[in-house]
Parts: sequence; structure tokens; C-alpha cells
Amino acid sequence: MRQVEELQKMFLSYLETESFDQPPQELYQPVNYILQLGGKRLRPVLLLMGANLFTQNFKNALPAALAIEIFHNFSLVHDDIMDKAPLRRGQPTVHIRYGQNAGILSGDVMLILTYQYLSKLSNPSQLPQILETFNRLAIEVCEGQQYDMNFETQSSVEISDYLRMIELKTSVLIAGALKIGAIIGGGGEKDATELYEFGRNVGIAFQLQDDILDTFGDPEKFGKKTGGDIVQNKKTFLLLKAMELANESEKKTLNHWINQDNGSESEKINAVTQIYKQLNVQQLATELMERYLLTAFDHLEAVGVEKSRKNILKKLANQLMMREI
Repeated sequence: MRQVEELQKMFLSYLETESFDQPPQELYQPVNYILQLGGKRLRPVLLLMGANLFTQNFKNALPAALAIEIFHNFSLVHDDIMDKAPLRRGQPTVHIRYGQNAGILSGDVMLILTYQYLSKLSNPSQLPQILETFNRLAIEVCEGQQYDMNFETQSSVEISDYLRMIELKTSVLIAGALKIGAIIGGGGEKDATELYEFGRNVGIAFQLQDDILDTFGDPEKFGKKTGGDIVQNKKTFLLLKAMELANESEKKTLNHWINQDNGSESEKINAVTQIYKQLNVQQLATELMERYLLTAFDHLEAVGVEKSRKNILKKLANQLMMREI
């Protein structure tokens, strides 16, 4: 089983050979721009790992890995437009740099390119199963984004609804990447489904950990300023659980800060964080994250390949969860 760093290098080398440097530049330059902004390349690497679980001859999975990366970045381009986000990975977002029309149209062509690369299979008989998997996850990613936008204006959100939203918006793409890789690698339906469930549960655990780190993380180790979710009134697990557990006084304080638009950000972060600590929601979120992670490992254990070949996936999942508090 290849190491993560080796697969990242392999994918980046392939990406360099597939640059979309063609006319009209106004359409393709934003595509190249977003694809070159970096990132962990987690999803394409997971697709390659899914294939490598079942075969040593997994380089024919590279086009599908690029398809997944293109789709992921397509979703970011359009999400940034909807969120009016100025920055992505520390650089101007596509719509800020090239204009909103370019962001919409270049995003559209990225979705079409996704299908083009998914179709570059050495075994065309796998295409129906791969398209079924991809179409399902692509629709679900869109559903997750809509739920996320709905939550911005909803006064009340259930924790179960929040967990479903992060499953759709974040984890199904991780899960689908692993399953598509397994299909290309020759894994059977049962093993591909178990791998999908591994990825789905890891994705939910990853987002819960992200919620925790956004409030309680060390900015030097986490890589960004903490408290952003509190400032933006995001309905994370921490806020929803606090609202569920809070007494009347604590709810009044939380609602005061949620409705406070012009106050001190640092004062707001400190006040809400203090209530989180009083209600122990960090520990409750950690316990839930760990349950999803253990469920993920149960599904990985059920995949019918040698345990030694699965250890790299387990190690990667643990690394994703061990970003520092």
C-alpha cells in the first residue's frame, strides 16, 4: 500500500500534465487558478488509496482522482459566490479575481470536465456504477449546501439536522471518492460499500473536530484564528448543544450575543466560549466525534483485504482527528 506523500506527489504530477491552458482564456484561466491554489488534495488521494487497497496497478485511477478534485473545487467556486467570500486558501476567490460571471461559467465547465475525466476508464464496464455513485454524491453535496444556507435564517435547528447537513456537504464526497477508487481497483460491491461507510463516518468526525478546533483550538497549531464560528453565529454542534442544555439565563446570554451585530468580537467570543465551558459541550462534541470515528473503523475492519493494507487508511483518519487543541 503506497504512502500518502507518494500518492500526493503522483497526483500532483498528473495534475501538471492536465493543465487547462486553452482558449478561451477567460473561461479556462479561472479553472487553472483554483486548481493551483493548493490544499491537502485529500479527496483525490483517498480515491487512489481506495483503488490501491485492491490492486497494485492503480495509476489508471488518476483521471477519476482528478475528476473528484475538479468537482470539489467547482463546489468551492460556487459556494464562495453564494457566501460572498473574499478569500480561498489565503488568495482572492475566483469571483473576486475574475468576476462573478466568470466564477459561474468556469464553475459550470468544471462540472462538465468532471464527467469527462470520470469517463477515462481503462475498464468502461465500470462506468455505470461509478456514475451512479458520483451522481448520488453530487446531488447530496448540493443538498448539503442548501441546508447550510437554510440554517443561516432558521431560528431553530435540530442537532440531527445539523449532522445530516455536514454528512451531505462534507463527508459524502470523501466517502464517494473512496468507493469510486475501490470500484476502479476491482473491489466487490460489499467492500466498496464498507469503504464508503468508513469515509462517511470519518467525514462527519472530521467536521465535528473542526467545530471544536474553531472555538478551542490553538491558532498556531490549527492554522487559523479561533472563534470565527461564534462571530458568524454559525449553528455548529457546539452552539446547538449549548442551546439544548442551557438554562434560561444562559439561553438569554447566548441569544444576546447571537443578535449582537456591532459589539466587540473578542468579547463575544469570550462570553460564548465561557458558556460552552460551563455546559461541557467541548467534551460532548469530542465524545460524539470519537463514536463516529470508531464506527468508521468498524466498517474499515469489515473490508475484505489484509489488515496491513488497511492500516494506512486508519493512520490517515487518526491524523485528521489529531489536529491540535
